[in-house]
Amino acid sequence: MNKNKSIMKTAGTVLTVITVLALAVISVAFSSYSFSGNQLGTLKILLIVCGASILYCFTAGEISRNFSQMDKLWSILPVAYVWIIAARGGLKLRLVIYALIVTVWGVRLTMNFARKGAYSLRFWTGVEDYRWSIVRANPVFKSGFAWALFDLFFISIYQNLLVLAICLPALACMESGAPLGAWDIAAALLALTFLALETVADEYQWRFHLGKKKLLGENGKLSDLPAPYDLGFNTSGPWAYMRHPNYLGEQGIWLSLYIFTLGAGVTNLVAFNWSMVGPLLLVLLFMGSSALGESITSKKYTMYGDYANRVFKYIPLRRYRR
Repeated sequence: MNKNKSIMKTAGTVLTVITVLALAVISVAFSSYSFSGNQLGTLKILLIVCGASILYCFTAGEISRNFSQMDKLWSILPVAYVWIIAARGGLKLRLVIYALIVTVWGVRLTMNFARKGAYSLRFWTGVEDYRWSIVRANPVFKSGFAWALFDLFFISIYQNLLVLAICLPALACMESGAPLGAWDIAAALLALTFLALETVADEYQWRFHLGKKKLLGENGKLSDLPAPYDLGFNTSGPWAYMRHPNYLGEQGIWLSLYIFTLGAGVTNLVAFNWSMVGPLLLVLLFMGSSALGESITSKKYTMYGDYANRVFKYIPLRRYRR
């Protein structure tokens, strides 16, 4: 078990190094890329929308003390961004397909978050993601000013810029006149496959926790619940084979959509171009997010460590059996 932990830790370190190096390579590619006037004009519009969202997220979060403002916009803003790009790109077929996939992704994710109570008629209210209260409890944020800085620079500014960045492959495709081909078909099929995985994973997660909540209301103690609810965490469906199938799906969708740029011929460094910066930064974000989530879960549920030792984070090579 310790050997498996060591292997996965090494793999995570290697992935981080590769990602950072790829970002460095892409930054070089960015410096040699020539944007058209239409692309620059579109980017300006996107940045205005992004700036308005940053202002809203920080202001609403600080006033309402609900710091899930960006969480609520995470599934909405990309839909707006890609349709702005598609419209200003003349509604080319590649851009429309791209936008339709993102729209389906956005509707699904918004509905999944809505059923958890995140949205309200008063948009700034609703249920806050439980992780923010745990992060706020860190001694680093004992000072209200320290938390306000974190809210401004990470929650509001960084995450808004990241959401814009993951949509940049659509902007890269904007001026391409290349016909649809194998790369585009591969991008669409992969994105839809990862979307299906994320949908199924979230549904299993929702049903598990709904069932657990109902049983806890009847029995009161986690240890008295029937298997698998007595564990406290979900090990059914895709979760039996990997610890974060929903995270794998989310990252896979945006990495797959990047492949549209290959079909559009926007490659100047083998299969890399500047627009991959967003999907790669998303991978780094989920590295941190998964580590935080696992830290919280392992403290709540004693058997989570055993589960983590038996099942890989993203690779479905082993099934969890108690």
